[in-house]
Amino acid sequence: MTPLIGRRARLRWLHLIIGGALLMPYFLVGTVIVGASSPDADVFTSPVSQLTAFAFALPMAAVTALLPLARPLSAAVARALCGLPPDRQLADGPARTRQARVRSAAWFTLHVMLGGIISGMTLALTPFAVGVIGLPLLTAVRDSPVRGLPEALDRTWVIALAPLAGIAMLVALACCAAAAGALLADRAPVLLGPTPDDRLAAAERRAAGLAVRNRLARELHDSVGHALSAVTLQAGAARRVLDSDPEFVRAALTAIEETTRRTVGELDTVLGLLRKDDGAPDTASGPGLDALDGLLAHCGLPVSRTTEGDPGAVPAAVSREAYRIVQEGLSNALRHGGRGEPVRLRITVRATELEIVMTSPLTGRPPVVRPGGGRGLRGIAERAVLLGGRTEAGEHEGHWRLTALVPLHTPAQEQR
Repeated sequence: MTPLIGRRARLRWLHLIIGGALLMPYFLVGTVIVGASSPDADVFTSPVSQLTAFAFALPMAAVTALLPLARPLSAAVARALCGLPPDRQLADGPARTRQARVRSAAWFTLHVMLGGIISGMTLALTPFAVGVIGLPLLTAVRDSPVRGLPEALDRTWVIALAPLAGIAMLVALACCAAAAGALLADRAPVLLGPTPDDRLAAAERRAAGLAVRNRLARELHDSVGHALSAVTLQAGAARRVLDSDPEFVRAALTAIEETTRRTVGELDTVLGLLRKDDGAPDTASGPGLDALDGLLAHCGLPVSRTTEGDPGAVPAAVSREAYRIVQEGLSNALRHGGRGEPVRLRITVRATELEIVMTSPLTGRPPVVRPGGGRGLRGIAERAVLLGGRTEAGEHEGHWRLTALVPLHTPAQEQR
């Protein structure tokens, strides 16, 4: 009996009753139409008139369900009352496409149609079945022949079997309600589930979320990773000459202070992106090419910089990414580069692109592999590719050379 009277069956029955209630305004309009077209018909007692009004009500319900907000409302009620399996997903947002609206209208029409039928059966059959079950308890009926029945049924034993007939009516009603509820539960994922356009939009939202996460990971890696490398190098050098060169130690501590202060500011910018509300425009700013002087002064390496063109003409989005590319290049030089000659940095601003070339000495031994490392060059390449550019890195004439070419204007940059 659980499929007929269990919790899921009761919720589905309630869902059908709600459908019948939603049908009533359309049914009343249908009765008005039928009454106006057939003045002599009794629309409240004639089964034909009622069925005609029911037929008029369904198209009107379908038309109103074409509204975009009908789908999320129907989906919310179906999730709560239809007892859907966890793997059967329903769409969340309004129906924006024609296909989604048609599906939503079909679902609403099916819901109110079955709900109207089951609600009518519940209201009419339940009290009648209860009355039939109670016939043996009514003395006036039990001691007299049953009038109005065919002669074959005008027997005393008919009264004795009346409770069984009443119970059978209630069981039949429960079976009909369970079947209608199961049909709605089966059709809900088809009619209220995500359409191909909904799935595409959801995939685009997930991709956008992953892009934001990757961007934050790159920002944290480049800013914090560079700061830690520079601070470690400066602290190690200061420790070695602590007793012999106090001036160098003082300069190293100053560089450590400036590096950590700058990194805290950059970290605040990244955390601001995390705290930003979803859907808000990305207005967070970061250091650009105009902040290279501070970066190069406290990076822990001697750097020889050459600039060609006007860095002020570089768009803000490209300028921020160029700063990170230089920063990560210096981090790699700190971790893996040799000593004895400065790092050479050349920045060239052309009419349509920005070129960054960084050349650092090699150590003569393979780079140190750190657990979880390897994000630096990959992050540089990702930054350049997102802006429509490209990067190259490798040994060149006894040095390690990093080259990045980034266009100054692309549609993706204009949206950032």
